[in-house]
Amino acid sequence: MTIWLWAAISYLVGAIPTSYLAARYGAGINLREHGSKNLGATNVYRVLGWKYAIPVGLVDVAKGVVPVAAFAPLAGIQPWVPVLFGVAAVVGHVYSVFVGFKGGKGVATAAGAVLALSPAALGMAAVVWVLVLAATGYVSAASMLGAVFFPVAVRLTSPENPYILGLGIALAAFILVTHRSNIRRLATGQENRFGRRVREARWKSR
Repeated sequence: MTIWLWAAISYLVGAIPTSYLAARYGAGINLREHGSKNLGATNVYRVLGWKYAIPVGLVDVAKGVVPVAAFAPLAGIQPWVPVLFGVAAVVGHVYSVFVGFKGGKGVATAAGAVLALSPAALGMAAVVWVLVLAATGYVSAASMLGAVFFPVAVRLTSPENPYILGLGIALAAFILVTHRSNIRRLATGQENRFGRRVREARWKSR
């Protein structure tokens, strides 16, 4: 198969609407009508708890890992091919053809792609994510700052690979764009803190 056909397959893998399917067929609800109405693992956790959120998050990460780690070696040896497939998977997750091109915000699938490309840099960005989440309680802020820090981590750990650095910069910008509604809520003090939202969701479900 050609590189571009593999890229299309990578998009389709990324486009699998994990959270929507889990909520619809596991709990019998339309996730778009609950919580933040976003098709991501964070909203699954808010609405349905860890039982659903953990497998959804792991599958979303795998959607980024598989195109980079499994498809790229089959498609060619060019160093930009894994980066292309990772980007295709993230775009698929955010703009999924299966749910009207309105998917999640791309953080978990992007994490999977960069895990396969630069695990050391991802580890450093993950530390930033955890610290920001612990300090603020905002998953959105943690995701954005972790994404912004990732290119810095790539520059420190893999300075010889301009393709991964370019991917890091592009993903950081992309994740900021997908979180623009969160940025507005953070600016106005209306963003939900992670723990507080879970307690409210559980209380309302009783």
